[in-house]
Amino acid sequence: MLAEDSRRQLLGPPARHIPRLRSLVFNLTDFGAVGDGVTVNTKAFEMAISEIRRRGGGQLNVEAGLWLTAPFNLTSHMTLFLAENAVILGIDGNSVDLTSLCTLGVVYASLQANVTMAVKLNLIFVSYSPVTCLIARDENYWPLMPPLPSYGYGRERAGPRYGSLIHGQNLRDVVITGDNGTINGQGRTWWTKYRNKHLNYTRGPLVQLMWSRDIQISHVTLRDSPFWTLHPYDCQNVTIRNVTILAPLSGAPNTDGIDPDSCENMLIEDCYISVGDDGIAIKSGWDQYGIAYARPSTNILIRNVIVRSMISAGVSIGSEMSGGVSNITLENLLVWNSKRGVRIKTTAGRGGYVRQITYQNLTLENVRVGIVIKTDYNEHPDEGYNPKALPVIQDINFDRIRGQGVRIPVRIYGSQAIPVRNVTFRDMLVGITYKKKRIFQCSFVHGRVIGKIFPSPCQNLDMWEVELAHLLSLIQLSPMGKENLSTLDRGGATATSKLIFLA
Repeated sequence: MLAEDSRRQLLGPPARHIPRLRSLVFNLTDFGAVGDGVTVNTKAFEMAISEIRRRGGGQLNVEAGLWLTAPFNLTSHMTLFLAENAVILGIDGNSVDLTSLCTLGVVYASLQANVTMAVKLNLIFVSYSPVTCLIARDENYWPLMPPLPSYGYGRERAGPRYGSLIHGQNLRDVVITGDNGTINGQGRTWWTKYRNKHLNYTRGPLVQLMWSRDIQISHVTLRDSPFWTLHPYDCQNVTIRNVTILAPLSGAPNTDGIDPDSCENMLIEDCYISVGDDGIAIKSGWDQYGIAYARPSTNILIRNVIVRSMISAGVSIGSEMSGGVSNITLENLLVWNSKRGVRIKTTAGRGGYVRQITYQNLTLENVRVGIVIKTDYNEHPDEGYNPKALPVIQDINFDRIRGQGVRIPVRIYGSQAIPVRNVTFRDMLVGITYKKKRIFQCSFVHGRVIGKIFPSPCQNLDMWEVELAHLLSLIQLSPMGKENLSTLDRGGATATSKLIFLA
């Protein structure tokens, strides 16, 4: 008994049992992987996934350890399970297994190698006895991929883009889960190169699934992505649950947490996100390319999520929304110690629409600006966009909004060309820190306030009593609802909405 107790103190508690989630199960170590944080395990991942593909599906267990790898692709009918204390590490120029690279003959040279040529070829000159190896810089392990069709060209640079660490295309029935194991993109090198303008292509996400369906991602930690962290692109039936996403709050550019992009039927719940850009950013393509691709993001439910973003917003819609964004519900959302709470951003040239958006049970703690709608987010892929392609923003509802330590609770700036229509505020109580008259800021907004809210809303937003709002909702549900409501609008000034034009 004493010997067993001593062993437990030395080794810690035994590892959790890995559940069997599919009939066919492999361990990564079955394919020669070594979890020492130095050995490159790309070949082991590729062999394991190839075998799962050949067998029609299966489960790949990544046990406790540090599993260094270059990018790899998933397959259909697959579960990737990250055990407790398992960490998949994206390969970094500072953590390369030189022995493996020299043995594999990635690129090598004798001690008399031409250092100048190595620099021109974007290689690193490293001494490793008995030879000196020339190994590609870390970004050269990331495959180059065509631009996303709804973006026209690389999001940051014209031309191809780097692929993601974990990637999949045209897949069905994919699960990434575990006992809170971690996928770490080791993005610091990428962030530095981006700031110093040393990259020739757009950075890649940490996890990207494209044109896929029936996806489940749960009980894992994603951290330090080179670019956007989790990017489902043109996917259907996606569930993201109990996921933690982390990146430094500053100095980690564009490390959005989750970016649903032209996705349909999606659930994001019970997640914690603290990153260097938007916590969640719903997108659907950029200007003329997104208009032509014509895939909206729709039917998305976000609930029970805690977000922190010192650079951007807790949850954003846009600014790339040219394919349309509709039927989005956010409920039980906490945004804390952040620059902005929730934001809709777009501009002339985007086209598309943002409509049927509901925010309910939104809590803001120590947030600079709580609710933002911005219609002049002027960033375009190229000069080919149509400035007359104007987005439509309408049917935006805010219900049960609470907060404290908020400087400006609401800032909605429509324009004469892009008014914000049919906005509703109901049951809002936000404690403010900025003692200025116009802390509820609006321009070119059409909407109403139901009941009483604090702080006081923009003048000329319609003030509806709760009873009237309930009556109108019943009218809308009746067979003759639209006709009756239109009559009421013509004859009853109390319920008539206005456009307000405030400086």
